Amino acid sequence: MASGGDGAEASGGRRVLVVGGGIAGLGAAQRLCRHPAAQHLRVLEATACAGGRIRSERRFGGVVEVGAHWIHGPSQGNPVFQLAAEYGLLGEKELSKENQLVETGGHVGLPSVCCTSSGARVSLELVAEMASLFYGLIDQTREFLHATETPVPSVGEYLKKEISQQVTGWTENEETRKLKLAILNTFFHVECCLSGTHSMDLVALAPFGEYTVLPGLDCTFSGGYQELTNCIMASLPKDVMIFNRPVKTIHWNGSFREGTFPGETFPVLVECEDGSRLPAHHVIVTVPLGFLKEQQNTFFDPPLPAEKAEAIRKIGFGTNNKIFLEFEEPFWEPDCQLIQVVWEDTSPLQDTAPSMQDAWFKKLIGFLVLPPFGSVHVLCGFIAGLESEFMETLSDEEVLLSLTQVLRRVTGNPQLPAPKSVLRSCWHSAPYTRGSYSYVAVGSTGDDIDLLAQPLPVDDSSTQLQILFAGEATHRTFYSTTHGALLSGWREADRLIGLWDLQSQQPRPRL
Repeated sequence: MASGGDGAEASGGRRVLVVGGGIAGLGAAQRLCRHPAAQHLRVLEATACAGGRIRSERRFGGVVEVGAHWIHGPSQGNPVFQLAAEYGLLGEKELSKENQLVETGGHVGLPSVCCTSSGARVSLELVAEMASLFYGLIDQTREFLHATETPVPSVGEYLKKEISQQVTGWTENEETRKLKLAILNTFFHVECCLSGTHSMDLVALAPFGEYTVLPGLDCTFSGGYQELTNCIMASLPKDVMIFNRPVKTIHWNGSFREGTFPGETFPVLVECEDGSRLPAHHVIVTVPLGFLKEQQNTFFDPPLPAEKAEAIRKIGFGTNNKIFLEFEEPFWEPDCQLIQVVWEDTSPLQDTAPSMQDAWFKKLIGFLVLPPFGSVHVLCGFIAGLESEFMETLSDEEVLLSLTQVLRRVTGNPQLPAPKSVLRSCWHSAPYTRGSYSYVAVGSTGDDIDLLAQPLPVDDSSTQLQILFAGEATHRTFYSTTHGALLSGWREADRLIGLWDLQSQQPRPRL
């Protein structure tokens, strides 16, 4: 139990608030609930349900992932995999030793079929050759991890520089050379989806290799990713979660009194949008970086230290969206898993800024074929960056029309029936998210991630650990992943528990 002196034990323990009910917040809460000092714990979630960027929806007669899709690197070192296995949420194949030992290098598997924008089939040998070139260069970027200086600032510029040297040695005819560049362009767009960025020119080269890929063949949850967050939530005492409670301002480094706790003072007071004011000894902030970027000036009072505010500005945060299309009948082969789309006359070596209205869909990397839900057939398209954000401003009808035209072009079938319905994510427009996930942008390094993760206040003179920070963007080697988010929540819970255990060992002040 916490030591006396600030009234903390008169009411039996520490008052802890977790802001955000995503997997980082839920993970922190689950860990803290097991400690006797955390008798007053609440998770404040702005929306009507928990999970954050893990969001499974019942649609098309099955479950689709509007948010996180895969467990990346499902193996023993991955806490999301371990927890999912513990809760019995994975099948035999996902749990198999073979699956856990696969080394993907973090690269996406090759497509089952590759089509150009004029309906031609691209030979999968040519796609494999370009994939080998592209991912070989991506792997080479790790060489710059501890280099004092890099030849260029960004991953994109490095890839383009290397590719332009390769092109000079290509001996095929003009048409094949142009096709190879168009295929490489698609791989750039795939990498944008993985990094959650508009362009690889925005992703810093030196720290890029710090992101750590775990072994294991990426796998999914047959019953939906949200089953995992639901299981964590179900393990919490019933009054811990508070929904539809967006936070307006976190007042810290103060001495707040609240009528409900006479005689007690608290270093932190959380003011919610609905006017409610909740005092706390500690607050764990787990909101997405996109939200912090937009709201940090009003979200903290006093404002954050300049260094932390600067880190929030510098770390990258972009958008990756999904577009689900439902079909009466599949137009693809039964064993088809991934349809890649290659836009002819595009090249990573040409900087083109197409008009969004007419060409936003050219950023689409293709379509993942979802396992059929009975007689329902669904494709899932992925699109990142500014084009993805533009897509969010369109109506469902406009998106459906554009993608019907795209599919008629790539299949070479102008009579292809339009999809029955469309469902899409809109993570950039989501007010409490404002994007998908973080990346280390040009001008920032892994040190900025560590800076973001530093608790406040920075000095030890005042009340310790008033505000703690968790979430995927605070994990230096697993940023952008659910396992990074979960580990960060555990990290901050352990940080608090460490403080309480230390305080409980200290002699109490004599009265």
